[in-house]
Amino acid sequence: MNRVGCLLSSWETARDFTSEINSRNHNQTQQMKMTHRQNLVAALACAVAFTTTTQAQIPFARDSRVSLSLPLQGSEVLTYGAVTESPSGEPSSSELNRQLTNPVSSLWSISNQFNNFELNNGQWSNNWNFQPVLPLSLTKDWNLITRPVMPFYNIVPHETAPGQFERAAGLGDLALVELLSPAHSGNWVLGAGPTFIFPTATSEFTGQGKWQAGPSVVVGYLTKKFFLGVFPQQWWSIGGQHGRLDTNQLNLQPIATLFFGEGWSIGYSGNILADWNGSSGTSGQSPSGSPWARW
Repeated sequence: MNRVGCLLSSWETARDFTSEINSRNHNQTQQMKMTHRQNLVAALACAVAFTTTTQAQIPFARDSRVSLSLPLQGSEVLTYGAVTESPSGEPSSSELNRQLTNPVSSLWSISNQFNNFELNNGQWSNNWNFQPVLPLSLTKDWNLITRPVMPFYNIVPHETAPGQFERAAGLGDLALVELLSPAHSGNWVLGAGPTFIFPTATSEFTGQGKWQAGPSVVVGYLTKKFFLGVFPQQWWSIGGQHGRLDTNQLNLQPIATLFFGEGWSIGYSGNILADWNGSSGTSGQSPSGSPWARW
């Protein structure tokens, strides 16, 4: 009987020990699930942590169907900037403002520009330009800035008969500029490289139908109080549809901004366009963007 009692006592002890282990495992599992949920929530919070800003930018590619003597009638720009926190802490709103104004900044950003303009036939049109800025550090002294611009045209009217207009919508020609920029140039903003236009338009009324290439340069001076710069791009056609006119065009973009602190600024960014193949070297100025901005 003593042996039986001992065995029963041992069995009860083992059962209690097993129950305690199961209870601990259950608690640990619940704690791990709760920790996993917290980590998931934190990850989602980080994924949507973007800075919403407004920036006065103009698309690089010229709309071949817009009369260069007519200014753009209005535009709105929405810019998203993804910022990584530095060891000294997050950048101030004023510093973020200056970085987004700099055409060769090391800050990744996405601009969405909406333009409404009047064509030379008296009809109105509009387009949306998707403009990411993708800087890449090549070495400690040099950065490569990739700036594509993809235009999407909506209701671009063209005349089919006297007084009758038909509308079209679709993609425009993709513009791409690659800028090699020194990482340490003090207050000077410098960059140079090739620029291209690819015939990606889905309609003959939303593009020029030509492969184009040429040089581009950025020169500016940036301080805590102001930024002054100029961004010219020149394109020549090097191929494409034989039935379309050859291109020889310049896009000169002046930029001027005053910074007031706490993320406030006022500035101008527009295009001076020139078609050197035009009958008289047609050129015009297209002001764009909201003058007031805050980051």
